[in-house]
Amino acid sequence: MSLNLDLCFLPATQLVELIRTKKVSATQVIQTHLDQIERLNPTLNAIVTLTADSAMQEAHRADQQLAAGEPIGILHGLPVAHKDLFLTKGVRTTFGSLAFKDYVPEVDSLPVERLKKAGAISLGKTNTPEFGAGSQTFNAVFGATPNPYDLSKTCGGSSGGGAVALASGMIALADGTDLGGSLRNPANFCNIVGLRPSVGRVPNWPDQLGWYTMSVAGPMARNVPDLALAMSAMAGPDDRSPIALEAPGTIFNQPLPRDFRGLKIAFSANLGGLPVEPAVATVLEASRSVFEALGCEVVNAEPNIAEADEIFMLWRAWRTELRITPLMAEHGDKFKDTVIWNAEQGLPITGPQLARAEAKRTELYHRMREFMAEYEFLVLPVNQVTPFALDLDYPREINGVPMQTYIEWQKSLYLISALGNPAISVPAGFTPDGLPVGIQIVGRHRADFGVLQLAYAFEQRTQFGLKRPALCL
Repeated sequence: MSLNLDLCFLPATQLVELIRTKKVSATQVIQTHLDQIERLNPTLNAIVTLTADSAMQEAHRADQQLAAGEPIGILHGLPVAHKDLFLTKGVRTTFGSLAFKDYVPEVDSLPVERLKKAGAISLGKTNTPEFGAGSQTFNAVFGATPNPYDLSKTCGGSSGGGAVALASGMIALADGTDLGGSLRNPANFCNIVGLRPSVGRVPNWPDQLGWYTMSVAGPMARNVPDLALAMSAMAGPDDRSPIALEAPGTIFNQPLPRDFRGLKIAFSANLGGLPVEPAVATVLEASRSVFEALGCEVVNAEPNIAEADEIFMLWRAWRTELRITPLMAEHGDKFKDTVIWNAEQGLPITGPQLARAEAKRTELYHRMREFMAEYEFLVLPVNQVTPFALDLDYPREINGVPMQTYIEWQKSLYLISALGNPAISVPAGFTPDGLPVGIQIVGRHRADFGVLQLAYAFEQRTQFGLKRPALCL
């Protein structure tokens, strides 16, 4: 592997240390990643708006700061890119929609602001489905983003562009959002790690729905220590978000190694009967022995989350209607069918419906709390399917079971979203055809760091995340 490729795939924790100690310059790091983008992005379509000139200017400034002995941030000089749902001041933000193809915001979203404040250097924006709707990254503005392990397959979504950019060495860290699985699904399909943090752990602003608790912002990375590094920059309180947690981001600077001997883990093959493709089930079952080797007591068990589907779908439709319906009169012909459908699902929702759903969600929280008092972690599939065809908007069936909606195929993800617990996707193996498959680790309420610790232990034992796509070598 060449020096340039070494830099592109070096862990972010090591890369930032090399920059800090002046063994490599930020300018060299940024130029190397821009070269990787030039080489691979025409094929992968992960970076949809490139800010090469401003990135090089920021890199020169970063080197000057170091030379002058000025204070630097924890991500100083690291190349990142931002999901095209996040606002980026002075840089086009399309939301993957023709209605916003020329929109240039005047502010940064809070997660973007925090990455910049920590010293990260933005190389641009990453692809996403329209308004982040659906776990298949394609839109009418930029087209589709293929899976780097198989260009005929999807990379997942909705943070798909960031996942592909990471997996192919175009950036060192990525941000994203997760309503129904959008940080976990593309991480799973692209052999990287993606964390859905606890609600309020990574505040978001500006946000029309400041009190909304289904959607979260968070990071993706190529390994768990890099993910912890990103969380240390992105997490922490901010009074612009009314649901921001008070704990500072420094809680993610703690040591990741932990003794798991004697720990009880709940292991669920299908979360109560969901259809799961055999290739996914095979990888998940193989992971059991890894946890046993760590000293865990692995028990077949799963919580009673019967109402989670109804709760999630109601609140998702309510949110979509609020955001999309006002735009439909002017731009409706520019929206994809599934976005319009989801907005229309929100129109007949009543106040009593939402009240009852929220009461059920409270009951669900307490059942999950009691379940997790016995089991510190729940392990289950990330996705019920392996990466599917790039020209398929969503799977119509799993193991012969028809999917009634465009997101039903990812229930193993969005049912966890309804619970509010932190969850991570971590690489766990490959199909016989070489497609990545991860596992999902769910932790106790607000126990984000514990999730990272178990994922780190699993990662250290297995090393599946080290396998790179062939086109990157």
